[in-house]
Amino acid sequence: MEQRILGKTGRSVSVVGLGTWQLGADWGNVDQRQAQEILAASVEAGVTFFDTADVYGDGRSEQAIGRFRKDNPGLDLTVATKMGRRLEQLPQNYNLSNFRQWVDRSRHNLDTDSLDLVQLHCPPSPVYSNSEVYDALDTLVSEGAIRNYGVSVERTDEALEAIRHEGTASVQIILNAFRLKPLDEVLPAAKAAGVGIIARVPLASGLLSGKYSKDTSFAENDHRNFNRTGASFDVGETFSGVDYELGLKAVAEFEQLVPPGTGTAQAAIAWIAAQDGVTSVIPGARNAKQAKENAAAADVVLGEEFDAGVRWIYDHYFREAIHPRW
Repeated sequence: MEQRILGKTGRSVSVVGLGTWQLGADWGNVDQRQAQEILAASVEAGVTFFDTADVYGDGRSEQAIGRFRKDNPGLDLTVATKMGRRLEQLPQNYNLSNFRQWVDRSRHNLDTDSLDLVQLHCPPSPVYSNSEVYDALDTLVSEGAIRNYGVSVERTDEALEAIRHEGTASVQIILNAFRLKPLDEVLPAAKAAGVGIIARVPLASGLLSGKYSKDTSFAENDHRNFNRTGASFDVGETFSGVDYELGLKAVAEFEQLVPPGTGTAQAAIAWIAAQDGVTSVIPGARNAKQAKENAAAADVVLGEEFDAGVRWIYDHYFREAIHPRW
């Protein structure tokens, strides 16, 4: 699989990675045997980049990855985790003392002395412009507890602010065929600054897999059931914040663009990977088969007509609500 340099980390990572939120919780149940199968299938398909967080299943996702790395010590993997959501979302909670506790917990879960990449996990907006926060992160780098740090953001202005800071190695942001706003400013700014871009929610929480209908139901503990209006966390994390039924109509249009022999999800992932400035796309997977299919998107080549179609769908269905031109 194609490998790209992840911003200022200098590390080479697969253009299609694996998001591991689902290995912890909030997507229905995934047992630990299945979690190991998903990780193994991803690596077998060429994935070298895993993204997790300390709150995914209260650490179960990190622990699953730590177990996998311990059982496969010869693999050259990069693991990015996230921190900051274990306390009430107040700017003052983003301080060196809390960072130390969170990092130590993640190091234990991942069974490593030094974390490859730690990302602030969508903190309150003022955190991104607080120089003391970056000083604290620099301290952790100098002490060897973490090798690099970045941010995970909800909004483009937060991304642009983080990119301004010298130590920011990467930005993780929602980017998919139903959420194009980062293309305008964030990707060019990141590229100019040498900052990596990790594209999350690439399938709009599964909408862009083409497997859902208006009759599809989701488990009670699946965020696609309980967070459609943003009741539990930012609505952009669930179906990219688009109305579910409107999203289904847009998916029907999207499917008409997909080349024969290519899966809908593969086309959605491949389109993101083709955007200038994207380092890695991190779809999740509920089983080994999905993991392999997602990774195969790295080999899909899409033309200009496909790209134009994606932009037409966005303009027709979503731009007015999400990203008006004026």
